[in-house]
Amino acid sequence: VQLQASGGGLVQAGDSLRLSCTDSRRTSSNNAMAWFRQAPGKEQEFVASISWRGDVRIYTDAVKGRFTISRDRSTMYLQMNSLNSEDTAVYYCARSIKSYGSRLKEDYRYWGQGTLVTVSS
Repeated sequence: VQLQASGGGLVQAGDSLRLSCTDSRRTSSNNAMAWFRQAPGKEQEFVASISWRGDVRIYTDAVKGRFTISRDRSTMYLQMNSLNSEDTAVYYCARSIKSYGSRLKEDYRYWGQGTLVTVSS
């Protein structure tokens, strides 16, 4: 499994970004996937997950209504709207060992390298 995250960048508060996570070997079709993030000086935290069929999505409260997770056969996305400074972090994509996502890091075995999102106020 090779996960490649991309799409990060420097934006202003209120702007939007879309992150992508590509599984180059297309081995994730039966697994849930998720986004986590780590802000400077903080622990890594769960952001959102999506089930293998894309029908069950879980979000952390801080992003509900602003972020949307989606996927197709080879790529997972995170559409981020109304960004604010608290969204500044390195965003990591991950593949679960299960078909349905969770907030637990231990459920995710494979991780991408991270993409930096910086939101200026």
